[in-house]
Amino acid sequence: MYLAILSDTHVPGRASTIPEWVETRVERADLVIHAGDFDSPETLEHIRDLATEFVGVRGNVDPPRIDLPYVDIVEAAGATFVVTHGTGTRTGYVSRVAQTVIDAAGRDAIGIAGHIHEVVDEVANGVRVLNPGTATAPDPSDDATMMVGTVEDGDLEVDVVSGD
Repeated sequence: MYLAILSDTHVPGRASTIPEWVETRVERADLVIHAGDFDSPETLEHIRDLATEFVGVRGNVDPPRIDLPYVDIVEAAGATFVVTHGTGTRTGYVSRVAQTVIDAAGRDAIGIAGHIHEVVDEVANGVRVLNPGTATAPDPSDDATMMVGTVEDGDLEVDVVSGD
């Protein structure tokens, strides 16, 4: 199964559009996972329209009209993903996300989060935590990034894709 993992699109609040290279990968994916901060219901609907299958959560700047959970769990090709936006500063971030994953689904799940606009692929408390960065490069990021990956029999391989 081919995944597109993105977060922090911030359209129209901090960016005018989602880059075409991001949209292309979203359209190709079997499952799109978005870790929040769409900024508008229109951006959420646009991504949903591009996606074959979509899972997303609400971020800290999303308006109340974005009716998504703060944490969601999705199973794909034998892997369990806990999706959350994340909170706070970079200090302690991975541990906070890992604890959310443990509380929601246990240590065997993979955490996907956003918020810090920084690519992360780290393990904390036995939990793999992924952050695809930001798909549109609003401050404080310099580069637009997302992750793409494949999951098969519970094994996940991801690559970071950049607009550069």
